[in-house]
Amino acid sequence: MRAVVQRVKKAHVDVDGKTVGKIGKGILVLLGVGQNDTQKDIEWLADKIVNLRIFEDEDEKMNLSLLDVKGEILVVSQFTLYGDCRKGRRPSYSTAASPEKGKEFYEKFMIYLEEKYNLNVQKGIFQADMEVNLINDGPVTLLLDSEKTF
Repeated sequence: MRAVVQRVKKAHVDVDGKTVGKIGKGILVLLGVGQNDTQKDIEWLADKIVNLRIFEDEDEKMNLSLLDVKGEILVVSQFTLYGDCRKGRRPSYSTAASPEKGKEFYEKFMIYLEEKYNLNVQKGIFQADMEVNLINDGPVTLLLDSEKTF
């Protein structure tokens, strides 16, 4: 699994002019699912994201996690994170999960966050044409890839 993680002051995602997910202070996650991902990838990535110390403490040092600041999380599906641009000019998505697996793992990722961490998890709509609006905080933006960990 791959994720772009952004610390935000607030964010929301709209589909057809209607807001379908909205958070205040927290993390926006653009989430991509790969063909070979397993439950282990879901758990590793979710655990990593909520425990990243990317929020400032009273000394303005990034020492606090999403859990510490009682932040919210907005998860948006993003299969294009698996775009391979090494050859030609059109990205190849051959390593991205099928739409069926992508949706299943996207849903499992959010359920895991809700059940294990009791977070306010907001989401976009899988395979919809979405408009993602955010106010970056910092900005702090990180790239995570579960394939590069184990």
